[in-house]
Amino acid sequence: MDGAINIRDNKTGAGAARVGEAVTSGPADVIYGGRGDLDHEFPFCRSSVRKFRRGEVIAGAGDAIDMFARVQRGMVSASTPLADGREFIVEMIPKGGLIGELEVLRKQSLSLEYRALSDCELHYFDGRLLRDLCANDPQFQVKILSKALARVSELELRIISNAGSNLRQRLARTLLRLSAVYKVDAQHSGDELIISQHDLAATLPASREKVNQCLRRLRESKVVDGTQGKIRILNRKALEAYADGVASIA
Repeated sequence: MDGAINIRDNKTGAGAARVGEAVTSGPADVIYGGRGDLDHEFPFCRSSVRKFRRGEVIAGAGDAIDMFARVQRGMVSASTPLADGREFIVEMIPKGGLIGELEVLRKQSLSLEYRALSDCELHYFDGRLLRDLCANDPQFQVKILSKALARVSELELRIISNAGSNLRQRLARTLLRLSAVYKVDAQHSGDELIISQHDLAATLPASREKVNQCLRRLRESKVVDGTQGKIRILNRKALEAYADGVASIA
């Protein structure tokens, strides 16, 4: 690699074409001013802008990088393979989320694979500039590490919660969590989730067959509806009851 996150020419399904190569750009219209929204506040220029189509691999586990990226548009998944060969989607990163910032600070390779869950646009920043800023600005360092720690803590709590839950609860909790993630993007209300059956099963993780059975029962109960690749939440209170374990799917 040449210091940038590796862009792969993989084929997905029937073969997803690439949207565009890296485009160098001028200064980003973002300034670090202590306003609290760290994901949009970097005092240095972005080095490139890249676009990906749904299903394209953005970067793979083991890739050595010296850049990090911010999701400017769309949704990105971070996943790892399980021992049985299935994919486990560890995190779904919405608009404003960061990719690779901790690896840049630690000068380590990526440990997860990043893939576009939807058509998306990423803005890339020089890792050296991030390290220099963290070294010279303790306030900035605390903010960026605090955001990273919050993500790790959320993942830890989710894993602990799922360990003691049945598939029905995990599915309901996952749909509610994804609803909150989609709400980050102003283009989505949070009630309609654009996600494939494969990706939904991979977030739990569970087999597609068992997830589809649970979804069918939720549809029969008028809790959710949807078509291929989309799920719409119809009754949020009922879904919350399933998530809390105070209701059961017949």
